[in-house]
Amino acid sequence: MMKLAVIAAVAGSAAGFAPTTTIKATTALSAKSQALPFLESPPNCEGYVGNVGFDPFRFSDFAPVDFLREAELKHGRICMMAWLGWVSVDCGLRVLPVPEALEGVTAATAHDASVEQGGLSQMFLWFSLLEIIDGLAIQQMLEGSGRQPGDFGLDGGLLRGKSDAYIEEMKLKEITHCRLAMLAFSGVVTQAVLTQGPFPYV
Repeated sequence: MMKLAVIAAVAGSAAGFAPTTTIKATTALSAKSQALPFLESPPNCEGYVGNVGFDPFRFSDFAPVDFLREAELKHGRICMMAWLGWVSVDCGLRVLPVPEALEGVTAATAHDASVEQGGLSQMFLWFSLLEIIDGLAIQQMLEGSGRQPGDFGLDGGLLRGKSDAYIEEMKLKEITHCRLAMLAFSGVVTQAVLTQGPFPYV
């Protein structure tokens, strides 16, 4: 019995010095980011539409990329609507009837007025419900349901029967507009607050 224990210990220690069979993806490690050429391209982002290697904090190393893409699409879609809504208010567009408490507000002052008036509380409740539904969809996606990030089946059938190349092109257009909208909304809010003027905030 003692001889077997010694043989097992020697064999185990010898295995520690054996050459590893794991093959590292040298191309992924050595490839440079297209967006930030002084950094390595994050390997976990490969294969995603619109990937240009922009992940300077390497969130993709410890968070599921499907979750990150879902968040990117969600924030981008919100910012596309938010930019349009912000500018529309400052161009005079209103949804009638306008509550008395919101008369004369600008996009920059509408938040505080809406909190006092109570409208934002209702929006908060509805958005919370949507977030719960979205959370369930994300959970199922991360468990392998096959759902693509950001896909709620709301394309109205416009992509039905289209080629994979066409769908990829549409996905690229959407993520590009999402990224632009996030920058644009940050810019329009900053410019509106700094100038305190109407659109185009100059």
